[in-house]
Amino acid sequence: MFNKRIYEITENQTFKKDFDLTRQIRRASISISSNIAEGFERSTDIEFVYFLYIAKASAGEVRSQLYLALDLNYISKLEFEELFEDVSNISKLISGFIKYLNDSQKS
Repeated sequence: MFNKRIYEITENQTFKKDFDLTRQIRRASISISSNIAEGFERSTDIEFVYFLYIAKASAGEVRSQLYLALDLNYISKLEFEELFEDVSNISKLISGFIKYLNDSQKS
């Protein structure tokens, strides 16, 4: 749902004209779910955690790009707040999963 929402806001005519930012925020949002999926398919938790860190970094990249989109008036304050909260929650969930996997390796 998050990726779909990013695609929807970047279809806005004002946002869409900024091809570079549109492409970058889409790629960063897709990177979150793609890295989670790729890590899950790896054979060890250590590799999975590595990809979860990449996904978490991509979430940070999306947050930064949302600030820029707001500053450039490509998105409304409400859109920014909703998307920022969503991606922040995704990042927190990834962090919790990383902690769980790291703790389970110690046992």
